[in-house]
Amino acid sequence: MSMKYTTDLGSVVVDTKVIAQIAGLSAIELYGIVGMAMVSLKDGLVKMLSRASLTKGVNVLVENNEISVDFHIIIEYGINIRAVTENLISTVKYKLETFSGMKVKRINVFVEGVRVDE
Repeated sequence: MSMKYTTDLGSVVVDTKVIAQIAGLSAIELYGIVGMAMVSLKDGLVKMLSRASLTKGVNVLVENNEISVDFHIIIEYGINIRAVTENLISTVKYKLETFSGMKVKRINVFVEGVRVDE
């Protein structure tokens, strides 16, 4: 479902893909997150997505003027998972509420993998 609100001059409709893109871009800017992930239902493999495919690692649902977001992320090895996810939740919540004017109801984070740099 899209985000929609009405003004004196007309209606504004924002697709959930736009919200997902903003959430994805906000996420990969954060320290410790190396990318978004997509899990293949067919074989259970996790694939790291390119910057152009961020929205495939983010699921957005808008109901009753509230936003719910699911993130599938890959983090950097050696980084505190709790610190990274708390930072992700607070940053994305702030940016989405500022951008959309709607309340963020829920943000779920699924850590799908860890990348080890050599």
